[in-house]
Amino acid sequence: MTELAKQRLAKFRHNKLAWFSFVILAVAYLLSLTSPWLVNDKPLLLKYNGKFYSPALFHYGQSEFYGSYATEPNYKELVFYAKENSVPFFAIFPPIPWSPIKSQLTAEGSPPYPPSSAHWLGTDAHGRDVLSRLIHGFRICMSFSLLLSLIGTFMGIVIGGIQGYFGGKLDIVFQRFIEIWAALPFLYVVILLGSIYGQGFWLLAVIMAAFSWIGLSYYMRAEFFKIKNMQFVKAATVLGMGHVRIFFKEILPNALTPVITLFPFSIIGGISGLTSLDFLGFGLQAPTPSWGDLLSQGLANLYAPWITIFTILALFITLMLASFIGEGIRDAFDPKSGDRFE
Repeated sequence: MTELAKQRLAKFRHNKLAWFSFVILAVAYLLSLTSPWLVNDKPLLLKYNGKFYSPALFHYGQSEFYGSYATEPNYKELVFYAKENSVPFFAIFPPIPWSPIKSQLTAEGSPPYPPSSAHWLGTDAHGRDVLSRLIHGFRICMSFSLLLSLIGTFMGIVIGGIQGYFGGKLDIVFQRFIEIWAALPFLYVVILLGSIYGQGFWLLAVIMAAFSWIGLSYYMRAEFFKIKNMQFVKAATVLGMGHVRIFFKEILPNALTPVITLFPFSIIGGISGLTSLDFLGFGLQAPTPSWGDLLSQGLANLYAPWITIFTILALFITLMLASFIGEGIRDAFDPKSGDRFE
């Protein structure tokens, strides 16, 4: 790590709001990665009829406990079955013992059910626990936006860097292509490809990544145009270094400021984009946990305000933390902001 990088990191950490936002968002995302095991209706540990099982990690058929089917049993019904039939059992359920895709229709009336001791944030219109779907939806949103940002950043660096490094006719051809590509109606492309190939995580990531690199490529093109004419780059050319080494070793490390400062905002764009597509019905396929789907259900069930309130609150906090991180990084890379952190 260079001395300049250490100074920028120190500036960022000195910005308490940005640093704590980063810690909170990073810890929340890392914890959400455990949601398939800790936010589910499968026991972490189950002792049934003298045998130990771990349904949260492994699949067991219904025939392993009762019946003759190979499908997975409902473990909460299994607990009642064991009690009624005096079968010795012991079960440790996750802290939030609700599946994000299974409906809970045991309460009186019809869903959505209001917040209660069983469902802390209530249920959605299909009887699925809102808190469970929010946590799983956060994991999917963050994973999607991080993947999208990484792909878009890589493409923006390569395409914009090639334009700025070589210039001339190659730059003109690329610019005309980018202008045509940027003019394509993104939503229509999503609808068309989704109707042909089906809605899915990877298809959406590929489609959105195909458009997300355009803005960054403009910045990288300008940075490479500027840096390639500096003395140290000309010296590397005179010494006989190849284009690939000059591109990645000499110019790119000095052109990363736009990449780092724009990365948190590209994450915000990824979360907002996926949520918007899910809200419109063109995003992830049901019953995948989705914040956009919860917002759509909240709009369709105005008499159940808890669905909308908790979803908007989760979305607001996530985007606010990412914005604070982005502002902190931008200030850390701004040479005029040094006096603010002394």
